[in-house]
Amino acid sequence: MLQDAFLELLRRAACDLPPDVEAALRQAYEREEAGQPAKSVFGTILENVAMAREASTPICQDTGSINFYIDFPVGQREQDYRVAAEAAAAEGTKRTYLRPNAVNPITGKNSGNNVGVNAPFFHFHQWAEPYTRVRVMLKGGGSENVGAQYRLPDTSIGAGRDLNGIKKCILDAVLKAQGFGCSPGAIGVGIGGDRMTSYLLSKEQFFRRLGSVNEDATLARMETELCGKLNELNIGPMGFGGKTTVLGVHIGAQHRHPATFFVAITYMCWAYRRKTMTIRDGEVRYED
Repeated sequence: MLQDAFLELLRRAACDLPPDVEAALRQAYEREEAGQPAKSVFGTILENVAMAREASTPICQDTGSINFYIDFPVGQREQDYRVAAEAAAAEGTKRTYLRPNAVNPITGKNSGNNVGVNAPFFHFHQWAEPYTRVRVMLKGGGSENVGAQYRLPDTSIGAGRDLNGIKKCILDAVLKAQGFGCSPGAIGVGIGGDRMTSYLLSKEQFFRRLGSVNEDATLARMETELCGKLNELNIGPMGFGGKTTVLGVHIGAQHRHPATFFVAITYMCWAYRRKTMTIRDGEVRYED
């Protein structure tokens, strides 16, 4: 049943950290010196990851906001996926895979089951492939709070409408975060578009695997350069100092209006939760 497939996808996302993220955390642990707070923090994080996987319990008490990206074949209905996913979110909350995180901003009332207006969030895309791909991202509230958007030129940080200006925005955003949002995290950047689409593009970067190389050579060089510079800030895990402030930087770019130049930076905490499932001829497969 479609609802059961979505429920298992949510369980895996909440309880099982992707291998590339776990590997990056382990490498960060190895880089830190014995006896330093950063070493201890990474050790605790890795222990937590292992325990969550073994017990099938959430990696973090904040299971985050649910974001679905669904690519489906011509002839199928969005509504069928929406109904199944919302039912799975409600059941996943009941089973404590998810914490109830959908709050009405007017009344302050929590729906209690992670279902409400635009909760979960759905991005539907009809494509020419003969199968369905569902990607889910669980986005923690603390990391969401330290995201930022810049409108270039920005005289407050000396950023012009060029590559150097973009770099200044990213450096400024991470520096201002100062470890809040549960660092170390990954940085997703969306360049261009309008206010809404620049943020959307920045979040889509989190479906890339850590360590993957950007298809655009200029952006690939920028990602490598920025990752190095950000890890020299000595902010470290949870702001305790150390050699790893970010696990990676992923940048996307899109065309913009001549009058606008937006740079959106979204922060993903170390509990970098994303999973994918595909449905082909009724067969469901799960991927990291």
